[in-house]
Amino acid sequence: MTMLRFGKYSVSFDKEDKVFYPAHDGDDAVTKGDVIRYYKDIAEAMLPHVRGRPLTLRRFPDGIESQGFYMQEAQDYFPEWVERVSATRSDGSTIRHAVARRAADLAYLASLGTLEIHTWLSGEDDLRKPDWLVFDLDPPGHDADAFDVVRHGALDVRDLLDELGLAAFVKLTGSKGLHVVAPIAPGEDFDDVRAFARDAARLLASRKPDDYTTEQRKDKRKGRLYLDMMRNAYGQHAVAPYSLRPLPGAPVAAPLDWDEVEDSALTPRAVTIRTVFRRLGQKDDPWKTMARRRRSLKKARRRLEAKL
Repeated sequence: MTMLRFGKYSVSFDKEDKVFYPAHDGDDAVTKGDVIRYYKDIAEAMLPHVRGRPLTLRRFPDGIESQGFYMQEAQDYFPEWVERVSATRSDGSTIRHAVARRAADLAYLASLGTLEIHTWLSGEDDLRKPDWLVFDLDPPGHDADAFDVVRHGALDVRDLLDELGLAAFVKLTGSKGLHVVAPIAPGEDFDDVRAFARDAARLLASRKPDDYTTEQRKDKRKGRLYLDMMRNAYGQHAVAPYSLRPLPGAPVAAPLDWDEVEDSALTPRAVTIRTVFRRLGQKDDPWKTMARRRRSLKKARRRLEAKL
C-alpha cells in the first residue's frame, strides 16, 4: 500500500505498478502510480479551471485496454473531505457530484482509476447559469487534412466571438478536435446561452456555407465542419483542461495559445502526460487569465442580432 500526504489529507492506494497505458511509440507504459502522481502534480494548473464545478468521472480501473465507465455520483465510500454539490435531475431527483478543491481531491479520484475528468459549464454558486460557452469542433472526416479543417474552424469561431465582444480560449480535447470556450458572466440560464451559441454558429455557417454547417444529422453535413454548440445545456459537461484521455500515449486535454492553432504542424494529441510539464515549465497556462475576461452576453447579443 502506498500513501501520499497532502497536509491533513492522505490518499492510499495499492497496485501502484499496474499498467493503465501500455507502452506506445517508443515510450514506456504509464502505471496507476504515474496517473495518480500526474493529477497530484498537475493540480496547480488544473484546479483554477475545475474548482467548484460538478465533476463527471470516466474510470478505467484496469487500464485503457479494458471497458471503462462513467461515474456521476460521488459514492458514500468517498472520503468526507471530498466535497459534493447537489444537482437536480430532470425527473426532480437529486444527484451529488464530487467537486475538486485541492490536489488531494484529484489524487483520490485518480486512485479510483479515474483517467478522464469532465466538468460542467457552470459552477456551484448557480448550476443553472453557465460561465463558459463552448463550441466543440471535431473533424468532418478521417483523412490527413481533417484536423486542418478543425484548426481553421476554431480560428473563425475565435474571430466571430471577437467581433461580438467576447474573449475566446482554445484547448486540444486530447482526442480528435478542439474546444473553443468563451468565458461569460454567469447571469443567463443555459437555454439563453445555447440560443446565443446556436445563432452565432448559424451566422458563421451562413458566411461560409461550403465550410461549416449547423446540421446535427451527419448525412446532411456533406463533408462540412459541424459547429457543435450542444454542450451548452444544463447537466452537460466537457473534458476538463489538463485531464488525461484514455487513448494510447496518454494524451492530455491541453489549453493552447492561439498562435499554436495557427501552426499547421499542430496535431490533436500533441500534448501528453510526458510533455505537459515541460510545456508548462516553458510557458504560462494559456487559460491563466480566463476568469478575468468574462463578458456579459447582453452586448454580444445585440451585436449578433444586428449582424443576423
